[in-house]
Amino acid sequence: METRERIISTGAEIIHRKGFNNTGIKEILDAVGVPKGSFYFYFKNKEDFGLQVVDHFNSQFEGMTGEILEDTSRPPLARLQALFRWFMDFFTSTSFTCGCPVGNLSQEMADLSPAFREKLQEAIDKMADIFSGVLREAREAGEIPADLDVRETAYFIIAGWHGAIIRMKVMKNMAPLENHYRFIFDHLLKN
Repeated sequence: METRERIISTGAEIIHRKGFNNTGIKEILDAVGVPKGSFYFYFKNKEDFGLQVVDHFNSQFEGMTGEILEDTSRPPLARLQALFRWFMDFFTSTSFTCGCPVGNLSQEMADLSPAFREKLQEAIDKMADIFSGVLREAREAGEIPADLDVRETAYFIIAGWHGAIIRMKVMKNMAPLENHYRFIFDHLLKN
């Protein structure tokens, strides 16, 4: 892995745990084992680095979801359920910490930086694209109501998920994610 990618990957891990403003450039570079000058060779400033970290999180999300959601051996809703179960297992393994990196950064940075706000909006739009695609398949397969607006539903699911993650972090248990899961699959997407 090249130095630039190592800085982004390591920085993303630290930011996911601590937040953008609580993560220092020196901390990232020490973790990677490169001198400070290397940072400014690859990034204009910390904000430029942060925007590239959002792209990194997007790529991670696409990779994680792709394996599950593109498995056409299962029906669309079963794939979507498997994805949420995968994330629920992940959060359990982290003792209900970290949350969604895009959700975390949205709460922390959207009001502070127009560039971050735009980049985070793009990230959420990409999530909605992914969910909309699976929901469209589910609608075509007759698994969900034919009149359900898949794009609007995708945004609703994402917003609800982010809210459930916030409650999960506060409560330190799975109950909010289970509640979200049940409401989505037992009510919203029930045909």
